[in-house]
Amino acid sequence: MAGAPSTGFEFRVLGPLEVLHCGVCRQLGHSGMRSVLACLLFEPNQAVSMDRLIDTLWAETPPATARTIIHGHISKLRKLFTAAPVTEGEDVPAIITRAPGYLLTVSSDRIDAHRARALIDHARGLEPPERSRVLSEALALWRGPALADIASDRLRRTIAANLDELRLFALEERIAADLELGYHQHLVTELSGLVDEYPLRERLTGLLILAHHRSGQRAQAQARYHALRERLSDEFGIDPGPELRSLYERMLRDDETLLAHHRESVTTTSAGDGGAHQVPAELPPAVAGFVGRERELAALDRILADREQGTANLLTVLTGPAGVGKSALAVVWAHRIAHTFPDGRLHASLRGFDSERAPLSPGEVLAGFLKALGVAADAIPVDLDERAALYRSLLADRRVLVLLDDARDTDQVRPLLPGSPGSLVVVTSRRRLDGLVVRSGARMLPLETLPASAAVELLDRAGVPGRSASEPVAARRLADLCGGLPLALRIAAARLAAGPGRSVAELVCELTDERNRLHGLDIDDPDTSVRRAFDLSYRNLHPAHATMFRLLGVMPGHTFTPHTVAALCGTDPDTARHRLRALALAHLVTESEPDRFGMHDLLRLYARELLAACAGTQDVSDAHCAETALRRLLHHYLVVADHARRFLRPARDELDYSGDGTTVRPYITDRTEALEWFDAEWPNLVAAIRAAHAEGLHEYAWPLVRLQFNYLMVRCPWEDWITVYSTGMASAGKLDDPAGKVLMSAGLGVAYARSGNPAMALEHYTSSHEGAVAAGRPSWLAMTQVNMGSALFRLGRYGEARRHCEEALETYRELGDRYREAGALNNLAQVEQVSGEREAALAHLREAEAMYREADDLEVLAMVLNNCGEVSTELGRVAEAERYHHEALEVAQRCGSAMRQAAANLGLGDAAALREDRAVARTRWETALAIFRAGGSPRAEDARTRLNALPHGHRAGLPPGAEGCTAGSGHSA
Repeated sequence: MAGAPSTGFEFRVLGPLEVLHCGVCRQLGHSGMRSVLACLLFEPNQAVSMDRLIDTLWAETPPATARTIIHGHISKLRKLFTAAPVTEGEDVPAIITRAPGYLLTVSSDRIDAHRARALIDHARGLEPPERSRVLSEALALWRGPALADIASDRLRRTIAANLDELRLFALEERIAADLELGYHQHLVTELSGLVDEYPLRERLTGLLILAHHRSGQRAQAQARYHALRERLSDEFGIDPGPELRSLYERMLRDDETLLAHHRESVTTTSAGDGGAHQVPAELPPAVAGFVGRERELAALDRILADREQGTANLLTVLTGPAGVGKSALAVVWAHRIAHTFPDGRLHASLRGFDSERAPLSPGEVLAGFLKALGVAADAIPVDLDERAALYRSLLADRRVLVLLDDARDTDQVRPLLPGSPGSLVVVTSRRRLDGLVVRSGARMLPLETLPASAAVELLDRAGVPGRSASEPVAARRLADLCGGLPLALRIAAARLAAGPGRSVAELVCELTDERNRLHGLDIDDPDTSVRRAFDLSYRNLHPAHATMFRLLGVMPGHTFTPHTVAALCGTDPDTARHRLRALALAHLVTESEPDRFGMHDLLRLYARELLAACAGTQDVSDAHCAETALRRLLHHYLVVADHARRFLRPARDELDYSGDGTTVRPYITDRTEALEWFDAEWPNLVAAIRAAHAEGLHEYAWPLVRLQFNYLMVRCPWEDWITVYSTGMASAGKLDDPAGKVLMSAGLGVAYARSGNPAMALEHYTSSHEGAVAAGRPSWLAMTQVNMGSALFRLGRYGEARRHCEEALETYRELGDRYREAGALNNLAQVEQVSGEREAALAHLREAEAMYREADDLEVLAMVLNNCGEVSTELGRVAEAERYHHEALEVAQRCGSAMRQAAANLGLGDAAALREDRAVARTRWETALAIFRAGGSPRAEDARTRLNALPHGHRAGLPPGAEGCTAGSGHSA
C-alpha cells in the first residue's frame, strides 16, 4: 500500500486540516477557504457543485456574494498549488472549472483519509498478525477528530462524522485481530475505556465481553452484557442485536469454542435452528479487482444495521446506468454480509435487459428458489400465487439473503419478496423501480460513476498492475475519457493487458478523438462492449423518447433543463420534462436537482453516433438533424439571455429579441430571477458560444457573447469573460461584422480593465476605436473614446484621457443620449479629481448620478455614488461621504455586485478613519479586503495598505478615482 508521499503535496484531514509540500506545512488562510478545500478533498477528481459549496459554507443563509467569495477561495487555492516549487515528474494538484462547479485533480494517495480507507480495505482477509499491523498503520493517520479546525457545522456533521465512524470501525477490526492472536488480557483495559466512551456500540461491548470471558472474568463479562441490555431497554425500548445475544447465550452454555483464539469472531452465530432445511449458497463469485464504492458500501451497511434494529424495510434497490457496476457492488456486499444470513443466500439473474434471451418470469425464478430451499420438483405448485405463498412460508422463520440481479420492472420483482422481516432482498436494475418504493417501501440507492482515484485503481487491478504509477498523468486522463464508468474502465484495462508493449498514453491518444472513442471501448467479446450495453437500454425506448435521446447528443453544455431541451427538440417544456423523466427512469439521463438534468459523456457520444447514423434516413426528418437542433438551441439562448439581461442593466445596443415568440422562455420576472438563471446556465452558455463558433454558426456566437455583458459586469468571472469575448471576437472577424468587432474588442477591454490590466485594456479599446472610426458612426466613436479615456486615466495619461472624455461628452450631448453622457461625465470627473478640481468633479458626478437613476442602472449607479463619496471625503465632508457610501452599499446589495459593495465598505472605512473611529475603519476595510480578495480584484491591495497603516496611527491615502471610471458604462451602450 502507498504510504505518505515524501515529495510534492500531501493533504491531511484526519485532525486539523493541513496542506504540506515536501513535508513543510503551507499557510491555508481563513475558515471559508479551508472548508472549500475540504469539500474538494473528500470528492477528489469529481466535480463538486457550486450549490453544494455554498450550502456547506453558509447552510440556509448564504450572503448575496456567496458565489463571488467562493470564486476567490478557488483562486487562492490555485495560487497555493502553483506557487510551490515543482520537482521533475511531480504530480501537482489542480482545481479546474467543471460544471456544475469545480474539480480537484489529485492522486488519492496524497490525502490521508483516502490512504486510511485503502489500508482498511486492504486489511480484509489478511491473517491476524498482518491485519493488526495494517489496521494500526491506518489508525496512526488520525491526529485527532477529523476536520477539527473547520468551522462548517455541515462538514463536521457529515464528512467528519463518517471519518470518526471509520476510525472506530478500524479500531474494532484491529482489536478483533488482536483477540484472534490471544491478546485478550492486554485488551481488557483498552476495551473498558472504549466501552465507557461509546456505551451503545454493541460490537465494542461484544469484544470486551469476549476478552473478559477469555481472561477468566466471567462475572465481569455477564455484567457488561446486562449493563448494555438495560441501557438499550431504558433509552430505546430494544434488546441487543442477534450477534451479541448469540455470544451471551454461548457464554452461558460454556461454549468451549469461545476460548479458541485464532479465527474466532465475535459475530459468530449458531448454524440455525437445528432443522433439516436446506441452506442454499448461490451467490456468484465476487468481481476480481473491485475498487472504490466506500460510500455506497457504507450506505448498504447502514441499511443492514437499521434492519437489525427493526427500523428498515427488507428491500434495497441498486439502480444506475448500464456498465456502472451495480451487479459487482451487490455481489461484493452480499459476500461481505453473508455470515449474517445463516439460512442461505439465493441469487437469480432476471435477464431484464438480456440481448439474447427473454426476461425470466417470476414463476421461473420462484421454481428455482423453491428447489434451492429443498422443495422437490413435483411438490412445486403450478399456480404463481401458490408458489409465492409457499416461498414466503419457507422464509417466514429464516434469515436469507436474496439477490435479484438485472430486474426489468416492478412486476418482475414483487412476487419474489419474502413476507417476513428476517430476510433481506437486494435488487439491481438499470431502470429506477419507483413502484417498489411506493408500494413496497424499498430503499433506493442510485449508483454514479467512479471518482478518478478509484477509476485509476481499477485500471491497475483489472489490467497491468503498476502501469498507472509509471504514467500517472496518462492514467488519470484515460480514467477521465472512460468517464469513470467501470465497464469502460475494464475494457480499457483489458486492451492495455492485451498489448503489454502499448503505453497508456497511446490508448489515451486513440480515445481522445470523440468519433472513435466508443469503437475503442469495444473488444472481441460481442457481449462486452460499452456501445452494446447502451444499446440494450436504448432499444426499449418509446420512439419519441428515442428521438429526444439522440438529439441530446447535440447539447453543448453538461446540464440542461426542460426549456432548453424543448428548444433543442422543437417541442414544449412540459413535453420535454415528461420525456426527460422517462429517460431518467431508464438511467440514460440523470436529474441532479429538480428540472436540471445531465448525461454521462459516453452516453452523449453514443447519442451523437445514433443521430449521425440516422441522418438522412426516413427515421429522422430535417427538423431532427443536428445543425437544425443546435440552431434552435442557440436561438433560444439569444432570446432568454436578452430577456434576462434587461433586468440587470439597461440594454444599450441594437440587439433586441424581446418580440420573439418562437421559443418559450423560463419564468424570469425580476433581477433576482435573472441572476439565478445566468448563474445556473453560465457553464452551458460558455459551451454554447464555443459550439456556435466551432460549427461555423458565427451569426449566433458573437451576439450571444454580447448578451452576457450585463451579467459579466455584476459577477466578474474574469477567466470566462476573457475566454468568451475572445471567441466572440473571432466569430465577428469571420463574419467581418463591424458591430461585432467593435463590441467584442470593447468587451475584452472592459475585462482587462476591471481585472487590473489597463495596458491590455487600452490595446483592445484602441482596436475598438479603430473599428468605430472605420464604420463612421458617431455613437460608436464616442463610446470607444469613453473607454479609452478610462484606460488612459489608469495609466496616468491624464491629458489624453481628458481630451477623449470631453470629445465623447460633446458627441453624446449632440445626439441627446443622456445615458452615454453620464459615462463621459463620470470619467471626466475622475480626471478632474486627480487634477485637484474636486468641486467640478463632484458637480459632474452628481449630473451622472441623476442620469443613471433615470436609466435604473444600479451597478453603475453604485459606482458613481462611491465616486461621489470619495470626492466628498477628499473635500473633508465626512458626513456627506458616508451618506453616499451607505447608499452605494445598499444599491450594490440590491443589484448583487460584490465589487461595488467592497468599494462602499472601503469608502466607509476611510470616512470612519477621518472621524478617528479606528474600530469601525478596521471592520469596514477588513470586509472590503475579504470581498476584493475573493473576487480576485487588484483593489485588495488598497484595503491591505490601509489596514497595515492602522497600527501606526496613520491613514493610508485613498488614490483619487480609485472606485472607477465607467470603462464598462460606455461599452454598455
